[in-house]
Amino acid sequence: MEKVKRTPAKLSRLVENFHLEILHKGSDYETREITISDVNRPALQLVGFYDYFEPRRLQILGKAEMTFLRAMDIAQRRNVFENFLRCEIPALIIARNMDVFPELLELAKKHGRTLLRTDLQTVELTSHIIDYLNRALAPQIVRHGVLMNIYGQGVLLLGDSGIGKSETAIELLKRGHRLVADDAVEIRQVSNSLYGTAPEIIRHYIEIRGVGIIDVQKLFGMGAVQFETEIDMVVQLEQWIEGKFYDRLGLGEDTYTMLGISVPYLTIPVRPGRNLAGIVEIATMKNRQMAYGDNSAGDFVTQFDRKVDEMTRQAKENR
Repeated sequence: MEKVKRTPAKLSRLVENFHLEILHKGSDYETREITISDVNRPALQLVGFYDYFEPRRLQILGKAEMTFLRAMDIAQRRNVFENFLRCEIPALIIARNMDVFPELLELAKKHGRTLLRTDLQTVELTSHIIDYLNRALAPQIVRHGVLMNIYGQGVLLLGDSGIGKSETAIELLKRGHRLVADDAVEIRQVSNSLYGTAPEIIRHYIEIRGVGIIDVQKLFGMGAVQFETEIDMVVQLEQWIEGKFYDRLGLGEDTYTMLGISVPYLTIPVRPGRNLAGIVEIATMKNRQMAYGDNSAGDFVTQFDRKVDEMTRQAKENR
């Protein structure tokens, strides 16, 4: 059974990605990890309701909450913030670049909580953070293979070591397509889709036996690499086996399942003289056509059956 992992999102990295202003660094700022993708606007907590409150969520104060707090006197606000900041929240973010109450900053320092601010509107900030955390916290597996972006489609090449995956990738690069990952592909499930990327340490690199490690970005240019792509198809490269049946019409609708998500799956037999890069290109174009409802093999079989029926009918009439 494949090993599925979930990597917590570091608070400090989220702050960097969203360019959040740090009003106060909490005592756990450098080590704090976020494990829940949802966020919370603590409206109920401002009136003292803490049943079902999840303190592991990021907390966001928007214009409605800040207007409600502004209507309180200082003593009331201090009491609200005292109760709220006792909870071990990862951080409190103030939206719309609104002014911070002095007592909020004071109590954030007292309880060692991280206090942040952004000029984004509350709804915009909330949706962006949830999307970011959904990706960062998504279930993940690692597969040995090569991931390419071909004609805008993510194609995962699988096969035994030495079968020719990296060599095929080089030929595809020369044809203008993009490398996402070589050797190890990190695959995440986001909603009902699969996304692949490369581990940071080997990003943009590819290994060719007999040549060694090459930096694709430097050799082919920035346009030859891509950080991430959705996986639209899986291609299995395998050694040609004499006598084995291989699909010649392409009517098969095989699928490959990872993390509970199924994508189209194709097996390509490998033997000397076959242009694998060209075959993978054609397979990708066909997969895109089928996604739009155009099935060439199905059309061919329909026309063939119609012609056979017509010939059979004419033969009966001529008897």
